[in-house]
Amino acid sequence: MARAHPALAVHGALSRGAFAVAVLVSLAVLFAPADDVPSSPPGVDKLVHLLLFAALAASGRWAGVRAAVLAGSLVVYAAVSEVVQGLSALERSASVADWVADVVGVLAGLLAWAWAGARTRA
Repeated sequence: MARAHPALAVHGALSRGAFAVAVLVSLAVLFAPADDVPSSPPGVDKLVHLLLFAALAASGRWAGVRAAVLAGSLVVYAAVSEVVQGLSALERSASVADWVADVVGVLAGLLAWAWAGARTRA
């Protein structure tokens, strides 16, 4: 049985640090007041949501969080972020489409991680 590529192994502080940075970036992006959100062409916000949650999923797996726990937690986090945006003084709106982009990002990040791990074992 081949050993996993070193880049895919859990790297202790480095992997946990990368996951922490991804979480901090997500907090800044998801909970910034409307005035701080730059305008962009239609659809770019969905791409940002997808990439953000893909980064959270991949870095979470690198940090050693089990896939099922990570997926469930990120889907709930995505839903909560949309509710907070819709109910808070952030003056942003909740969006089911953003939540769907988040969930697709979670799946993409988990699949990319699994694919990369499978390729290194092959």
